[in-house]
Amino acid sequence: MQRGGRKGRRRERKVGDERMGGGGERRSGPTLSAFLEELAQRHGDRPAILWGDAAIGYAALLDESRRVAQGLTELGVGRGDRVAIWMPNAPAWLALHFACARLGAILVAVNTRFRSAEVGDIVGRSGAKALALWPGFKGIDFLGILDGIDPAALDRLETLVFYDGGGSGGGAASTPASLPGGKRAVAYTDHAARPPLTADLARGPDDGSNIFTTSGTTKAPKFVLHDHFSVVGHARLVARGFGYDAPGSVTLLALPLCGVFGFAQAMASLAAGCPMAMQASFDAEEAARLIRRHGVTTFNATDDMAARLLNAAPAGAGGTMTPFPSLAWIGFAGFNPTLAELPEQAEARGVRLVGLYGASEVQALYARQPLDAKLPARGRAGGYPIAPSAAARVRDPSSGRLLPPGESGELELKGPSVMAGYYGDEAATTAAFAEDGFVRTGDLAHMLPDGIGFVFEGRMGDVLRLGGYLVAPSEIEAYVQQHEAIDGCQVVGVPGESGLVAIGFVTLRPGAGTFDEAALRDHCARGLARFKVPAAFLRLDEFPTTTSANGTKIQRAKLREMAAAWAARGAGR
Repeated sequence: MQRGGRKGRRRERKVGDERMGGGGERRSGPTLSAFLEELAQRHGDRPAILWGDAAIGYAALLDESRRVAQGLTELGVGRGDRVAIWMPNAPAWLALHFACARLGAILVAVNTRFRSAEVGDIVGRSGAKALALWPGFKGIDFLGILDGIDPAALDRLETLVFYDGGGSGGGAASTPASLPGGKRAVAYTDHAARPPLTADLARGPDDGSNIFTTSGTTKAPKFVLHDHFSVVGHARLVARGFGYDAPGSVTLLALPLCGVFGFAQAMASLAAGCPMAMQASFDAEEAARLIRRHGVTTFNATDDMAARLLNAAPAGAGGTMTPFPSLAWIGFAGFNPTLAELPEQAEARGVRLVGLYGASEVQALYARQPLDAKLPARGRAGGYPIAPSAAARVRDPSSGRLLPPGESGELELKGPSVMAGYYGDEAATTAAFAEDGFVRTGDLAHMLPDGIGFVFEGRMGDVLRLGGYLVAPSEIEAYVQQHEAIDGCQVVGVPGESGLVAIGFVTLRPGAGTFDEAALRDHCARGLARFKVPAAFLRLDEFPTTTSANGTKIQRAKLREMAAAWAARGAGR
């Protein structure tokens, strides 16, 4: 989105040589290049990234990014051009990011799990001029995937930049002899050996810098554009708000950089001058070793990552031994309904989990629960915005009125971390913003009694209107999962004779025996209002899932299709 004063778009106005953004913040500050230069001057050879046996300092990261920038200019990359990066985590990922920012170019993050259709769509629609990849990583046939893309989608792609793994293993050191579509090939190491480009060619903090894709499962993802201002400002705020700048802090980066969850943590770690132990991709046993080796104090993870980490750690008698003495807390996002009790289970092991909130449009780590809060409140998604100028509110989607604390509706957010807009989609950009600069998240939430903090409940598209009331499926799911036989539950809605009805999908605990739908309905009737009790329960061996850059998520759209098919057959009626 380009900012302007038109109705429905984020407002800004000139204030001298500065700009005033939608959150009331002055849009002045360093570019990403100036930000990294400041860090290198302050910290020098202090470790920024712990990568295998190497410790890469701030000055070294700056130098490599300048050299890579020179290499990109020789490929014809300039201000406003897009460079796609289809790589797992590596120091080179961040060097490429800062190199693009130095040129005023925009880095387009592509999930390494994506295949031909997804990669072709993102590279093609973004008009990327270059694509960086790690062809030997974990034996993935990246070139074969590229061969499967419609050549028309790669028309504007000119160059493939091949990374070799940086000595960490799993990389092919030379560029392949045969390339898809006859594209030009260059080695990342050749870029990194170029003379450094010291000029900052970005126009200013309003230049676009990063595109992240939304994680829709039913249509093409939107391109969320952030600029230097939002990325740098948010990194500094998270560094303070999450305590990364505390003496002795060390973070672990196990989340992928191609998603805002991992990216926001990495940028905040840099901003804090905090050493960051980096994994190419998450491995629980290796993560446990890195935490102990480097004295990691905090990091962020999805719930399944945190669970796997705990399973990889030895436990003492009764499972009470603290596995990671250095670890103060883990920020986590809950995607897996079978792990609803994880915060309590982790607490019993001496590991503190803290609920977070983020989205591509406002960046990850936008809010977190208080570190000293008790469970279960501390484990809920949401929390308090970390930016002093940020604000949250909840609106009734039907009437448009703002709702008081405790009432559920659509979450709207404001602050300096808000996106510039949806790249290449002015209509979606206009629809995303209220007139006063709040972004409509599409998330269901309610405000806490103080009117500042909030609790995330789910996606608005998943909300059910049952018996005339707006109901979050998570409320029903949480109650169903209290039944001793139920491992996980997902609730969706299908049209009924007198309105929407709820259908529950469940997975059973090992050894639960025969599935008893009547007993489960009785369980719900004892604790839920009648209109909330699902009309039917359907047993699954596992829930359908899709993998995004920020974690594995359940395909609720697929569940709705299955529920509709059940309803069409007239089952249970």
